[in-house]
Amino acid sequence: MIVIGGGLAGLSAGVALAEAGWRVRLFEQRPFLGGRATSYVLPDGEHVDNCQHVTLGCCTNLEDFFRRVGSAGKIKFFDRLLFQDPQGRTGEMQAGLLPAPFHMTRSFAAFAPLTLADKRSIAWAMLDILRGKGRTADLDEPGGISMLEWLKRRKQTPGAIERFWRVVLVSALDEELGRTDARFGVDVFWKGFLSNRTGYRMGVPSVPLAELYDGCKAEIEKRGGEVNLRMPVRAIQVANGEVASVEFDGGRQESAEAYVFAVPHPAMAELASDEIRRLEPRLGDLEKIGVAPITGVHFWFDREVMTEPFVTLMETTTQWIFNKTALYGAANGTGKEKGQYLQLVISASYGLLQKPRQEIIDLCLKEVQQALPAARGAKLLKATVIKEAAATFSPQPGVDCWRPTQETKIRGMFLAGDWTATGWPATMEGAVRSGYLAAEAVLRSAGTPRKFLQADLAADGLVRWFC
Repeated sequence: MIVIGGGLAGLSAGVALAEAGWRVRLFEQRPFLGGRATSYVLPDGEHVDNCQHVTLGCCTNLEDFFRRVGSAGKIKFFDRLLFQDPQGRTGEMQAGLLPAPFHMTRSFAAFAPLTLADKRSIAWAMLDILRGKGRTADLDEPGGISMLEWLKRRKQTPGAIERFWRVVLVSALDEELGRTDARFGVDVFWKGFLSNRTGYRMGVPSVPLAELYDGCKAEIEKRGGEVNLRMPVRAIQVANGEVASVEFDGGRQESAEAYVFAVPHPAMAELASDEIRRLEPRLGDLEKIGVAPITGVHFWFDREVMTEPFVTLMETTTQWIFNKTALYGAANGTGKEKGQYLQLVISASYGLLQKPRQEIIDLCLKEVQQALPAARGAKLLKATVIKEAAATFSPQPGVDCWRPTQETKIRGMFLAGDWTATGWPATMEGAVRSGYLAAEAVLRSAGTPRKFLQADLAADGLVRWFC
């Protein structure tokens, strides 16, 4: 068994297949595992994530994967999500005593950045989602509709759109509302905030992202497999309707009974030769799937400037500020006892791609100082900017028609990646789902079916009586 790609999709497929008794040989082109959800070391020895990644309580497959590889204890979960507008007004999302779907009624009623009119319009839209059990009739329109159009049809106020829907969904889906399929946006609120009391709980890694994958290599190797780094695949050889081998640098050829290709969709499109596209026409549609960027900004201050573990900002370029010093719960990145390391996240950061790094630093520092008064008197010791131009696939309206299933028409070829047909957008949960589905497809084709995919978080409270 050969797995190409050491991101979450490839790792989850590899671990699952190794557990099922296959000898897995995994090949990753980079010198580390984790793909786009990883971390690396700066020249001064500092560990930084390429971008802050989080999970939610509704991400059942990601939770299962972390448990399998021994990383479940490296995730800190939080019940309280804090929001702040430019005027300094704050709001919270936190479950109260009432059962779902009314568990957030109290915090929503006290959400200061929203007006009464904003809240009223949001409540009616939420009721529409609830009545449809996560589906509304217009989600099935041919070609899909954008989330922005969905909101306009429900007469959402400008404040509700900008200070609520956009704040949550651009971060969750890495795309602007006008370029996002409404089905994904509705799903976020149904699975994360309405159907279950715990679906919204946010889990944040308490270690650099790369450390989450320490157990993956061990899980594969202890079952006779191997993990090979710095091994980019250059070509796929196909003969008689099946994969014959894969080619690496220097003309090295490797063959196996089955292959899982768990690479980003632009890379898969490049690997798909004319013969491969003839045999599997769906691979010819990969160019139709767009990409969306994320920018991470890292600040190291000489003193503590933030006490909360994280905060979401409204109507600013900076969307999230993560207090990495507090989240790691250990010595901070400055090497000084009272210093502090913050990581900022800007999803769908199209406007930053062409900006110089210093301009981005200056812009974000100004926003941090506005949001965190203690930062105004602090000294910025160093800063870095990490741009991921193709961080995720774009969840554009109708994109699902271009997403291939994990099993192909080419014998021995299987696909994994959050861009494949998972029912989820571009998330870590979607990546793991794809890996599990690919593993299931391999085992099914071999006549030894086995289930890895975990069910969605069950509805609870009053919701379960309607589902």
